[in-house]
Amino acid sequence: MAWVVLIVSGMLEAGWALSLKASDGFTRLWPSVLFVVMLAASMGGLAWSLKTLPVGVAYGVWVGIGAALTAVLAIVFLGESVSVLKIVSLVLIVAGVVGLNLSGGGH
Repeated sequence: MAWVVLIVSGMLEAGWALSLKASDGFTRLWPSVLFVVMLAASMGGLAWSLKTLPVGVAYGVWVGIGAALTAVLAIVFLGESVSVLKIVSLVLIVAGVVGLNLSGGGH
């Protein structure tokens, strides 16, 4: 269950990052509120998962999911540029997350 919570928390990290962008420097109310809610849920899920998962693996997975998903969503929905180097870099992030899991992400 800790892995499920961690994955959802990583996805929420992408949500709060995009909400932060949409808040326009906290000048827009609802994106700012969404940022705070998603940030709290994301951190709460990470904290809960750390009760049973090793911090190095869990944090790496959380950041990797958040970073990769944020970049992909920004490309798809915000029109950010895409390049071969960016795609290769995202693949390397995903490979790193998978490698952390395979390295003994349990106890």
